[in-house]
Amino acid sequence: MLVKQLKDNESSTYTYLIEDEPTKEAVIIDPVKEHVEEYIQFLDSLNLKLKYILDTHVHADHITGSGILREKTGAESVLGEQTKAACVSRKVKDGEVLSFGSIDIKVISTPGHTPCHVAYLIEDRVFTGDALFINGCGRTDFQGGSAEQLWNSVTGKLFQLDPDTLVCPGHDYKMKRVSTIQQEKDLNPRFKNQTKEGFIELMNNLNLPDPKKIHEAVPANEACGV
Repeated sequence: MLVKQLKDNESSTYTYLIEDEPTKEAVIIDPVKEHVEEYIQFLDSLNLKLKYILDTHVHADHITGSGILREKTGAESVLGEQTKAACVSRKVKDGEVLSFGSIDIKVISTPGHTPCHVAYLIEDRVFTGDALFINGCGRTDFQGGSAEQLWNSVTGKLFQLDPDTLVCPGHDYKMKRVSTIQQEKDLNPRFKNQTKEGFIELMNNLNLPDPKKIHEAVPANEACGV
């Protein structure tokens, strides 16, 4: 399995392109609309066939490239079953397994940042979207977010994975690229030595400004970015 991590500098979004080498099938996670042509050029350069376009959630800070990628490649677009996006090809539930080539993708429902948020466990890596960052986590103060649900998702699901599982976040704002479950349990200040009640109080009082593109991005992403 080959994993390429790509970054959109404007939103600090990480997009992941994952290849099954023997079959040349691939998936992409959290694509950004402005970079769709770059993704297609990369796929073509390696003679890859895109099977799935996996969004972890309906984003508020950028517009997804899922709809355009679906039109151009024939791949299926995927979101969690709680999404309001009727345009998506496939809605997946907790524990569901998708496959590309010889590789399995396990869906882990991780609501909290948004109700429809899911993470994707692929071999030794978990693609956590906005549920878990390196030394942080996504906010819970809009789009039906819930600090209590996010606590349960991270501590009850993600932190229960093998400690050596690599954490591949949906964003990073300090140039960090990858972590591990054990490192986040030991060092992440949002969760280390924290109680659920303390986490909820912290998350409910961050008082952050809205993402710049929220009013444009959310309705666009509920239409798969098209």
